[in-house]
Amino acid sequence: MTRQTMTMGADVADYLLQVGVREHPVQRALREFTATHRLAKMQIAPEQGQFLTWLVGLTGARRYLEIGTFTGYSALTVTLAMGEQGSTVCCDMSTEFTTIARQYWAEAGVDGRIDLYVQPAVRTLAMLLAQGQAGTFDLAFIDADKNNYPEYYETCLQLVRPGGIIAIDNILLNGRVVDPQPDHPRSVPIMRAFNDALVNDPRVSLCILPMGDGMTLLRKL
Repeated sequence: MTRQTMTMGADVADYLLQVGVREHPVQRALREFTATHRLAKMQIAPEQGQFLTWLVGLTGARRYLEIGTFTGYSALTVTLAMGEQGSTVCCDMSTEFTTIARQYWAEAGVDGRIDLYVQPAVRTLAMLLAQGQAGTFDLAFIDADKNNYPEYYETCLQLVRPGGIIAIDNILLNGRVVDPQPDHPRSVPIMRAFNDALVNDPRVSLCILPMGDGMTLLRKL
């Protein structure tokens, strides 16, 4: 028994990867490639990918919405987990990063199941609502620019079906959410206020997992 989450050293993290993560060969290749990228910290941890895979199996998710795709690991992970009946919508702003994603998606044979929109996510989300896709997604994952998290969340809440899940990454901002320093970037007070609001949001049930940089799970009621 323990009263709080343990601090994980590199040796324990390596062990967790060994015993707790199953990856398709293309997933692993993409993760290892991205680890060499200058912005590798933007990729989700492999145990987060494993959790998303497990969550898809638990919920039977077949429609996935992702805000913030980077080099495509999370989208590849969920699309593989959903199988041939699944479909994914990805929102990102970078052609550079998503070109890498497209390469690995094609290698894994899932590129035909992923619709990628390289434009501001708010535009894509508005388009989905205008097309009548409210309440049609089973799972949404928000992992993008933190200043827009509140807007992304409100729109995802419309697009996800009742009983569907919204997962939100980086809710701890490497511990800065509890750092009293006044000179943090604007994203820190925004995330603090956002986290505080979610605790009291009656439209969802909430669970926070201390994996990666903190992941909030919300089930739409």
